[in-house]
Amino acid sequence: MNQKTSYDQLPIMLNANAIAQTLGISRAGAYELMHSEGFPTLRIGKRMMVSKERFIQWIERNSGEAV
Repeated sequence: MNQKTSYDQLPIMLNANAIAQTLGISRAGAYELMHSEGFPTLRIGKRMMVSKERFIQWIERNSGEAV
């Protein structure tokens, strides 16, 4: 598995696989998260994506580290 060590290494848009890998959760868990209220999912047709910027903001808000 390709482990990321910095937000800079993330792609501009993340799919469920990238979210799962980044958070260390299963792909099913990533899809569950992407369907949850408050998660910044962008739907393009049937595809679900999250922008890197909105993903990082979500992490900061939900980890209590927001400034």
